[in-house]
Amino acid sequence: MPDVKISPVTFVVALAGVLFAGVFGWLTFGPKPAPPPPPMLTEEARAYLPNLKLSNVHMQAAESYAQGRLIEIFGDVTNSGTRTVKVAEVTCVFRDYAGQQIARERVFVVGGGGGPLAPGQTKSFRLPFDTIPDSWNQIMPGLVIAQIQFE
Repeated sequence: MPDVKISPVTFVVALAGVLFAGVFGWLTFGPKPAPPPPPMLTEEARAYLPNLKLSNVHMQAAESYAQGRLIEIFGDVTNSGTRTVKVAEVTCVFRDYAGQQIARERVFVVGGGGGPLAPGQTKSFRLPFDTIPDSWNQIMPGLVIAQIQFE
C-alpha cells in the first residue's frame, strides 16, 4: 500500500472548506425565525371600529389567466367618524362545508396604495383571492376589521 502524505496546508484548507460548507448550509437551510405577528387593534382603533362600516359587500368568481379560479370580493368602506384613516385591514376567514376554517387572509380595504379615507368619505374596495382551497364552502367569508391606523 502506498504511503499517502497530506501536507499541513492542504489539511487546513480542506478543513476550512468543510467548515465553510457546514456554516453556509446551516445558515441557508437551518431554522428560520418566526415572522413577526401582524399588528393588532390598539385600544384607540378598537374604540373607532363603530365608525368604519363595510357595505354593498358581494362576491364574484372568474377564471384567472393561469386557468385557476379567482374569487373577488367587492364592497364599500365608509368612515363616519372624525379622524382620517390611513390604513384599514380586514381578515377574511374562509370555511369548508363542515364550518372549519381552511384559509385566513389579511388584506387592505384602506391604504395599501389607495390613499387615506377622510371623515365622511366612502371608498370602494376589491379583494382578489386565487389560492382558496377547493374544499371552500363557496359562502362569503367572514370579514373582520383587523387593523386601523390614523393619519
